[in-house]
Amino acid sequence: MPITVARAETYYVPPPGRSPRDDWALVPAAERVWRWAELRQQRRLVPPDGFVIGQHAYARINHGRWVADCLCGSAQVVTPADPRMACTECGLGWIRLVFPEDPAAAEAAVADELPHERNWWHPDDPSWTRPADSSDPDMDSLAAETAAAAGLLAGPARRSLAPLIQEGEA
Repeated sequence: MPITVARAETYYVPPPGRSPRDDWALVPAAERVWRWAELRQQRRLVPPDGFVIGQHAYARINHGRWVADCLCGSAQVVTPADPRMACTECGLGWIRLVFPEDPAAAEAAVADELPHERNWWHPDDPSWTRPADSSDPDMDSLAAETAAAAGLLAGPARRSLAPLIQEGEA
């Protein structure tokens, strides 16, 4: 049986022995991170009141968890059931999260991978460093130029300079 991708509602739960596991059942999934951080940081954290207009972040699967990054560089586990996040580190207000149209399909696409390879990126996410698309002619020419340059540096042309250098030393 494959391991399911973790979501905020199953990741952020009360610590064992401290309170019943369903103690946070009525807390919206995106707000559970605030309770979770409060317990671990031993300080009062208050979620923001409103949304930051015009800001959004892309959710992705990273090592078997749905995560999203804040503009400050912090990240948290998120869920398509409550597509928003607010940063517990820098205090950025609620921002909208962009999930795929079918989150279950993205989860199924990585289900057979090893946990450290269970990764999925939204196709529109600009922070995703994609491998070169072979159908893109600009990328093909760039790949060809890179290969040619690597051949010049490591291939016969490099060896042919050796006699010239030796002649100059003589």
